[in-house]
Amino acid sequence: MTDTVKILKEAMGEKSLSRKDIIALGHKNGLTTESVDKVIYSNKYLHRTPKGARGYTYSFNKPVAAAPAPKAEFALSTSVTSVKSEEVYVPSVVPEYVKWGQSRNIEMIIRSNEFFPVYISGPSGNGKTMMIEQACARTKTNYVRVQITPETDEDDLIGGFRLINGETVFCKGPVIKAMEEGALLLIDEIDRGSNKIMCLQGVLEGNPVLIKKTGEVVHPASGFNVIATANTKGRGSEDGRFSAATIIDEAFLERFVSAIDQPWPTKATEVKILKNHMSKYDALDEDFADKLTTWSSIIRKTFEADGVDEVISTRRLCHIAKSFAIFNDRLTAINMCIARFDEDTTTAFTDLYTKIDAGELTEDEDDYSNPYAHEGRIDPDDDSRW
Repeated sequence: MTDTVKILKEAMGEKSLSRKDIIALGHKNGLTTESVDKVIYSNKYLHRTPKGARGYTYSFNKPVAAAPAPKAEFALSTSVTSVKSEEVYVPSVVPEYVKWGQSRNIEMIIRSNEFFPVYISGPSGNGKTMMIEQACARTKTNYVRVQITPETDEDDLIGGFRLINGETVFCKGPVIKAMEEGALLLIDEIDRGSNKIMCLQGVLEGNPVLIKKTGEVVHPASGFNVIATANTKGRGSEDGRFSAATIIDEAFLERFVSAIDQPWPTKATEVKILKNHMSKYDALDEDFADKLTTWSSIIRKTFEADGVDEVISTRRLCHIAKSFAIFNDRLTAINMCIARFDEDTTTAFTDLYTKIDAGELTEDEDDYSNPYAHEGRIDPDDDSRW
């Protein structure tokens, strides 16, 4: 075959020809149809490119951009891939992580090996995703995270056709990979999705999934489970804070065995989280950690009473701790991490912390748990507010 390849390569040059033309060229050079076909169909020497509704052209030079194969050819010429990749992994244990809230229950669900889909809602930045990731890390469970957006569709979740190295192949999506590996599937911010996520209804029932584009039926492996996180309970954002949140179909929500609402950590827990985070950066300041949690708690309670438009999340407190490790100045660390708020809010939050830091203000549970204790909105020029 080597001689045949050499003759054809010299005769064709850089041309891309049909099988018929290659055979004719071979005949002119003393080759038989059988010997030419062996080269064409060996898949070792010639690069194949779809042409029109039927047929292909072949060349010795790999095409720069091969046209996708027509739909009629997919079932015959398309391979299916589902390799274990970075999408499926066991997360690393984070030593400074503090277990709180539903952490223990989530670990128990994972260890049970039962299919038990859970819907977890709560404010942004309060540790929902980290809790699930660390539960997988501590139980040594395979983990797959899918980030939902308004554009997420069945191709993103179940799988779709991709052009890889000039060949059109069907690549299984993260949901199918999680099912095959018996992994925990985290559907992050599920309330950001459109009605296209309804393709997951069968998955949430623990049933096998038919991949419509290939005809393959995938059965969930032992240990497969689904946990979804959201900022809302699936009924949209009542206060408009999470403007991208959608109303999720009730029949879809009904397929979750359990629904959990995760609030903010308690002050004691949040202090511990901050101390651990500061220690991670070799910048432990216990007094600063305590005052930051007092500051965030007052702001959250004022937010709940409609006194402010913004809130300080646990995630933002950790950002401040990291900023403090860099700048070694409390107010600089805070200002670096709240600069995205409007000027009035930034000024009010900074003034509030200044008073707490100076010992002029402490958290009074009775005052701040009363929604009428702070009527109106924060005025940065009104010192009586704090």
